[in-house]
Amino acid sequence: MATRWLKARQTKYAAYAFVYIVVVIAAVVVLNILANRYDKSLDTTSNKRYSLSDQTRKIIQGLKQNATITYFNQSTRFREGKDLLDEYSNLSPRVHVEYVDPDKNPQLAREDGIRDFGTAVVQIGDKKDTAKSITEEGITGSFIRDLKGNTRTVCFVTGSGEHQMDDTDRDGLSQFKDLLAKDEYQAKTVNLLQAAKVPDDCTTLVVAGPTRDYLQPEVDAIKKYVEDGGRAFFLLDPPLQMGRSTIASNDALTNLLESWGVTPDKDLVLDFNPIGQLAGLGPQVALVTQYASQPIVDGMKGTAVGLPLARSLEIKDTEKASVQKLFDSSDSSLATNDLNSASINIRDPKNKKGPLTLAASGSYDTGKPSVQGRFVVVGSSSWIANRFIGFNGNSDLALNAVNWLSSDEDLISIRPKPQDDRRITMTRAQLNRVRLISQFGLPLIVVIAGVAIWWRRR
Repeated sequence: MATRWLKARQTKYAAYAFVYIVVVIAAVVVLNILANRYDKSLDTTSNKRYSLSDQTRKIIQGLKQNATITYFNQSTRFREGKDLLDEYSNLSPRVHVEYVDPDKNPQLAREDGIRDFGTAVVQIGDKKDTAKSITEEGITGSFIRDLKGNTRTVCFVTGSGEHQMDDTDRDGLSQFKDLLAKDEYQAKTVNLLQAAKVPDDCTTLVVAGPTRDYLQPEVDAIKKYVEDGGRAFFLLDPPLQMGRSTIASNDALTNLLESWGVTPDKDLVLDFNPIGQLAGLGPQVALVTQYASQPIVDGMKGTAVGLPLARSLEIKDTEKASVQKLFDSSDSSLATNDLNSASINIRDPKNKKGPLTLAASGSYDTGKPSVQGRFVVVGSSSWIANRFIGFNGNSDLALNAVNWLSSDEDLISIRPKPQDDRRITMTRAQLNRVRLISQFGLPLIVVIAGVAIWWRRR
């Protein structure tokens, strides 16, 4: 009887079903355990909207001590910040996230000065900082402030026709100033004509495209600043003499750079790279896609940079300064010395053939232990202006240069890109057509197809 029951078809089917169910349940349990232990996600959006940037990853994974992110909100609203904060904790075992309801724990909220729901406090060691927003920029900004501590100031030289940091027009630097603020740099202007001395609180000095000659006292102030261990960022345009917008040769300043091993040539680089033409760039914009090996540009492989109205540089090491090339123009570029005419003869035998060095970095030996002057020279200034800083990797290059000059190498990386605006804008007539097709056209097609099939089978 028992043997017959074991051989019955229903018994076999029941045994198979039981085994299948056990296997499926076991597989689901194992997958859930693995998913809980190895929390991975795949971001398929074009601009990696739901992934932390390389800069944030570099900062978090480089932590030398434990960090705690305390998120203050109502218990029923913890989910509002959980997805983002979990991304931080997944990057490093040193990052811990705590969730606190101010209504249930008012003492802790009072100690951290919490006044609003949805606020995060980042603590590293004994340093605490309240995030400005529950976004990647807000949270990472708190990490930077905790790690860096002291105020870092970028000083923009003014008084000789430079781009202005507060100017919101096409040639202004207001967007660059905003980007510096996201990396927790303060910005201010300095006029070396009023006081021929770089202020002591300047972490980095920026000379952004002067159109008039610097006087010798100004140049001497910059020289003393760098050779005493200061950091300077030079963006020098070619001395064009066309129309009313002329640019001075600024020989005193270029002679100083030459003494450090960087000689800005008096020429204009034209780039006939077909890729640049596909990107809508004219020959007056040098398109850069290849980089040398230096911390400023090491992470920019595969990222293009555009430099409008650029001049070439010649570089060499000197007795006290060591110089490195950052990047060249393309093989299809040339440099002309004719700076007085809007029409250029590209077949002129006097033209220099590319590739041509467009940017360089240098270190100056001050003779003092652990004190080093640094400088970066780029043969163009408009690439950081409002009208062009949004082009591909321009903003990353500008911020990386400031990071390196300020000895903030841990911040050098590719920043998060703004979200794409993919809204579809249509006229009223287009909206009416879409409504008619979706509400009446498609359903009518389905009905007609159904009737046709019924009629054929009838």
